[in-house]
Amino acid sequence: MKLATLNDGTRDGKLVVVSKDLSRCIAADNIARTLQIALDDWDRISPRLEALYAEIENGSAACQPFDEAQALSPLPRAFQWADGSAYINHVELVRQARNAEVPESFYSDPLMYQGGSDGFLAPHEDIPLGDPTWGCDMEGEVACITDDVPMGSSPADAADHIKLLMLVNDVSLRGLIPGELAKGFGFFQSKPASAFSPVAVTPDELGDAWRDNVIHHPLMVDYNDEPFGRAEVGQDATFNLADLVAHAAKTRKLGAGTIIGSGTISNKGEDGGPGKPVSEGGAGYSCIAEIRTIETIYDGEAKTPFMTVGDKVRVSMNDAEGNSIFGTIDQTVVAAK
Repeated sequence: MKLATLNDGTRDGKLVVVSKDLSRCIAADNIARTLQIALDDWDRISPRLEALYAEIENGSAACQPFDEAQALSPLPRAFQWADGSAYINHVELVRQARNAEVPESFYSDPLMYQGGSDGFLAPHEDIPLGDPTWGCDMEGEVACITDDVPMGSSPADAADHIKLLMLVNDVSLRGLIPGELAKGFGFFQSKPASAFSPVAVTPDELGDAWRDNVIHHPLMVDYNDEPFGRAEVGQDATFNLADLVAHAAKTRKLGAGTIIGSGTISNKGEDGGPGKPVSEGGAGYSCIAEIRTIETIYDGEAKTPFMTVGDKVRVSMNDAEGNSIFGTIDQTVVAAK
């Protein structure tokens, strides 16, 4: 099943069920006005949404065209958004660039920060940037949405609470991160609003590409209309999404509608070292910070600038037949007003 939230002028939008090919949709507000309402009573409501999805696919439902440019993030705001770091290759590169070792605990105990969830950017909404020196960066990721997760859930139990999957552009302001981390209290100003894919899908929509609680497709990141990243989500993942959900639930229960992100998708090179750019036959990168890190390792200094006004980023994922699964995050950096 594929779900989206259309902008109807209200803060939380209107829930629609979307066709598999993303061309059509039908309002689901007679079942649940918003996605959060559906998640609050998922066991009862999701079968009704699935039935509507079946009607769309068999042609028995009266649909309207689906325009992803009119979509908000599937949850325009959420009770909780926490982002992990499942791809330790990314952490290893950053540490290597400053000649620092990765603590052994990072390989068994995931990193995670709690992000701002009171309002997300729409998938086609501009990224407002107040100051170019803040070092605006994209971070291509995947994420899951849970129902209610009991405190102390194991990864195996947590897997059963993953109800929907999405893509993420977790916008980061790299120039502000060092100062915030130096305070010892974590991210805040350096993590502005993120954007999620136009469509959220149930794991079964991915078929065999959803296994071991990891998506097995490349994440496509285009930067200024050029291929920038094609990292395989199912490759080099130190932790899976169920691991991250369980980590978040260790000391607290998670409310329905909690979003847990994977962190930046990052692959090693074929030789086990840093990956190569897409233009050189590699999988590329899902954020600018990573290529800057590799430039620092090899050339002694970073050369690729961070994003500034006018720069564009697209994040998407296709199935094995080349069809879009989640729609596209398509954003342009603009000067904040």
